[in-house]
Amino acid sequence: MEAVPARARVCAAAAALLAALCALPALTGPTNWGALGLLAALYALCDQVVRRRFGGTFYPVLLAGAFLLTPAAAALVPLPAALLSPVEHAPALPRRVWRAARPALAVWAAAQTHHALDGSAAVARSVFPYALLPAGAAVVAFCLVLTLLDGAMHAAADRVPPRRAWRGLFTRSLAPVAVHGLAGLMTAVLWRSPYGPVAALLVLLPMGVSCWVFAQYHRERAAHQATIRALVQAVDIKDGYTRGHSERVGRASVMIARQLGLDDERVEVLRFAGILHDVGKLGVPTRLLRKDGPLTSEERRIIELHPEYGHEMTRGISFLGEARAAILHHHERLDGSGYPYGLTGTQIPECARVVAVADAFDAMTSNRSYSRARPVEVAVAELERCAGAQFDPRMVGALAAALRRHGWRPEVTADEPAPGMPPRQRTHGRTTGAHR
Repeated sequence: MEAVPARARVCAAAAALLAALCALPALTGPTNWGALGLLAALYALCDQVVRRRFGGTFYPVLLAGAFLLTPAAAALVPLPAALLSPVEHAPALPRRVWRAARPALAVWAAAQTHHALDGSAAVARSVFPYALLPAGAAVVAFCLVLTLLDGAMHAAADRVPPRRAWRGLFTRSLAPVAVHGLAGLMTAVLWRSPYGPVAALLVLLPMGVSCWVFAQYHRERAAHQATIRALVQAVDIKDGYTRGHSERVGRASVMIARQLGLDDERVEVLRFAGILHDVGKLGVPTRLLRKDGPLTSEERRIIELHPEYGHEMTRGISFLGEARAAILHHHERLDGSGYPYGLTGTQIPECARVVAVADAFDAMTSNRSYSRARPVEVAVAELERCAGAQFDPRMVGALAAALRRHGWRPEVTADEPAPGMPPRQRTHGRTTGAHR
């Protein structure tokens, strides 16, 4: 059972009271109960299906209600869905109250805005493109109210500072709600046409298919993230002295990729490559990773097999794409003195050249039990000194430019040993003059 803080209960109760006041005129004045009932039932059905199958929200029917009904009547459309949908966590009452009040207030504001701009007449006469203006304003009002309510609940329930509670909520919601609003407008126009509500419902079919495709994409992406997290956690447990290193290398790789102007898909691949570049350490004996003192030549040769181990371990993970090449080749050097294959120049894949720079940069700027962090400026100067022999000068320049623009804020450090691992001096790191 998850307790609901008192401040969150007050927030939900205040929203419910305000929603009741907004909906009250529908109970005392003329209301098209047939349209209201059909839209409320349809929204409840769509809400059940979308929540169970896709894990999201479905606003076209709700916004169609804003375009078709009076504001007070539109505020009643979400009520059956809130009463019928299951509540996963107790206590159920405040959560159900919030689930009803939140969309009720948002759709009431959307309907008020739409009516104020004479959108109902434009919908009834199918006047385009003029019907788009009040509909667009209604979508903005809908998003603003959702943002206000969600931020208030975030601050009340999670005790988030007000300056952070609302950050990014409006911009993240506007685009998807705008798409739902367009579908809602099409539904309303067909509803008012001679073809009636049955034809209007056909608009929801392609929207449902789109939601399904979108949900599948997000589920696949979530599975990818879970796979990567599991692998990184395994590496961090095995070699606790460099925990957090993988995430930081992924972040630096993204900075380089964005500075180079690569497309979003390749940026994401390079993020994966940076995060997983050392996953092959799982195949290296733990005693070598944690050994005190220098390695023998045979032990060093075993550790230098970790790129090949990582490449083999990720062979079956199809979404990694060229990230696997970065895992295999991130220790190659432009002058051919790297490993595992001694590639030179452009023989080394571009993604591996990116990760090599990101890896070296984080190694120099992180506190370790065997070395102190260098200032960012010193690390960049060392990278520039080694550019052309060890590192690709273009990648080094891109990182330097990105750091000048955005700075570097390491969120995870490895200056303390993992639980159960005593501090020690380790001297068998990778040495290049820039990179241990």
